[in-house]
Amino acid sequence: MQIHAKRALIGHTWREDVRISVAGGRISRVMPGANAAPGDVVVDTVLPALGNVHSHAFQRAMAGMTERRAAGRESFWTWRDLMYRFLEQLTPEHVQAIAAMVQVEMLEAGYASVGEFHYLHHAPGGVPYGDPAEMSVRIMAAAEETGIGLCHLPVLYSRGGVDGRALEGGQRRFGNDPDRFLRLLDSCRAALSVLPPDARLGGAPHSLRAVDAEGLAVAVSAQDGPIHIHIAEQMQEVDDILAACGARPVEWLLAQHAVDARWCLIHATHMSATETAALAASGAVAGLCPITEANLGDGIFNAAAYLEAGGRFGIGSDSNLRIALGEELRLLEYGQRLRERRRAVLAPEGASVGRTLYEGAARGGALALGRDAGEIAPGRLADLVALRCDGPALCALEGDALLDGMVFAAPETVVSDVWAAGRHVVRDGRHKRREVVARRYCGVIAQLRDRL
Repeated sequence: MQIHAKRALIGHTWREDVRISVAGGRISRVMPGANAAPGDVVVDTVLPALGNVHSHAFQRAMAGMTERRAAGRESFWTWRDLMYRFLEQLTPEHVQAIAAMVQVEMLEAGYASVGEFHYLHHAPGGVPYGDPAEMSVRIMAAAEETGIGLCHLPVLYSRGGVDGRALEGGQRRFGNDPDRFLRLLDSCRAALSVLPPDARLGGAPHSLRAVDAEGLAVAVSAQDGPIHIHIAEQMQEVDDILAACGARPVEWLLAQHAVDARWCLIHATHMSATETAALAASGAVAGLCPITEANLGDGIFNAAAYLEAGGRFGIGSDSNLRIALGEELRLLEYGQRLRERRRAVLAPEGASVGRTLYEGAARGGALALGRDAGEIAPGRLADLVALRCDGPALCALEGDALLDGMVFAAPETVVSDVWAAGRHVVRDGRHKRREVVARRYCGVIAQLRDRL
């Protein structure tokens, strides 16, 4: 397959009239200053496509259902109670239909891959399915249909809180002890063989509140792929871990484990200055989800200090309330501006904010998902996104200003084409399976609405 772009971001340089050859899911050749040939896919501007580092696919079906203020103070914890009641209704067929819709929307937004942080393992009441990977297989089936690059992250979730309380209510659908988690991983490895070779399997100890030290050690030692963990998302969590362990969550994790580039710490919202610097120095990726973090009232990640210390980051859509790549990056910067009361906070002096955010998220996201992607270069996976730049938001812009325009001014509809490991899954802004997937999804939502 050959792609011809009016312009493309190649490494650190904008080049014109770029012809990109793709073979076996990877970029085989990049030729700037080349003419288009018959049969080429001709597009405007090509960028390395981002990976979405953090998704709970099933939560997409809750969008718009949790925005009513109840008695008392609304918080992450009250939202979580509603989420538990919702997931009690979900069947494997529901989960597959929802995941496919989420993946279609991600691809149309410009993501080429996703890290599915998957903790919905069992039937209601915690009754195991015959295959411990039944629900994981549904996520994989959705990825097979949509063509997204999947990094599947089965979650170990063993207790209801740092005090060791038992799982209750909706949490029972998540629960595994370490031995059962290892069996789940084995089943997932076998099931993943149906997907293309760029698919990855990692693991995810849910959080320090949901996994004890022994379980965390088992989950980490069982992996040679990415390791993702929720951490320091809420101040109550920080206080609970400090009281139980004598250290703040990120501080404790860095002291107890060799945290490195295999790790992605999701949220890490509430870190001290010392933790911020230490996480940056570790080489791990901070998995930031600005839309969800804002929706849940989590707080604002200290991105300015983290990036100044050389920290890596990726972005994720988490609850999938909105799947909007540009908006995630925009909100990441805007949160810093509101807190600091100044502009262009996250870019080095003289640099473009859009370029800084996009490149950082592309490279950090690829690392967090174990994908050999994140830039346009021979040998890399062909995770590519093409933009339409002839519309009002981008038509006057060139070079890095195109990325500023994409992040701060353009609608999500500027995405024209997306390739995931060379699979051309979005053309002219629409996924090839959108109509079928959306019809199935809407049928599932109607069923769930009636049950609720």
